[in-house]
Amino acid sequence: MSETRESWAVVTGSTSGIGRETAVGLAEDGFAVVVCGRDHDRAEETVKRIEAAGGKAIAVLADLTDPAAVRALVAEVRERIGDGTVDVLVNNAGGGEFAPTEATTEERFDTTFTLNVKAPYILTGAFAPGMADRGRGAIVNVGSLSTTMAASGTSAFQAAKAALSMLTKSWTAEYGPRGVRVNSVDPGYVLTRVNEHIRDMFDRYLTDLPAGRGAQPEEVAEAIRFLISPKASYIQGATLTVDGGKNSVVTM
Repeated sequence: MSETRESWAVVTGSTSGIGRETAVGLAEDGFAVVVCGRDHDRAEETVKRIEAAGGKAIAVLADLTDPAAVRALVAEVRERIGDGTVDVLVNNAGGGEFAPTEATTEERFDTTFTLNVKAPYILTGAFAPGMADRGRGAIVNVGSLSTTMAASGTSAFQAAKAALSMLTKSWTAEYGPRGVRVNSVDPGYVLTRVNEHIRDMFDRYLTDLPAGRGAQPEEVAEAIRFLISPKASYIQGATLTVDGGKNSVVTM
């Protein structure tokens, strides 16, 4: 009889917003969850919310703009889950400051690409081979509507998210034949704490949406949760856009 090991989901940026709702949802689906973020108190809030509902979670803190910290996160996860297996990876942490190209410093550019591209690359390189060896696993990259629609003053961020979108396809070719499903979710404007300070920028955007409003974090989390679930067993290399219809409608 084969040994049954605990199945873990690693969710980056899960101390708030989309990541937190994803972590909580995956715990409801039976996964033990590694909550990843930079803020200790918010990480513990996510862990306590999961535990209060009868789930299991641990918090592992890391600044994903630092490649050394990403590698340390991998080492700590492996140490703390013991005989468990990482069967799900959600590359949710992302973002970056918006600025015109000429005002984007090299440091800002590098930080944006490290957070949105290099960190997911390191994490996938660390956890996907184990999934492939076991013949099962799911990876979801959280991208952005910016991968298909451009806006002025966001070039570094949009280029990074476009790179992550291409990685979804590359990893599908690499790991898909060995049982690992890799997909993307591309949100539009989401009503999160992080986005609140730029809400005014999106008033016209929200007015023109067929949905007429921004998304709640849990609405995006449900899309991620679906792609991880057995219900999405034949979906690989796909991008599920969660944007209230923005990508489908031209404003006249």
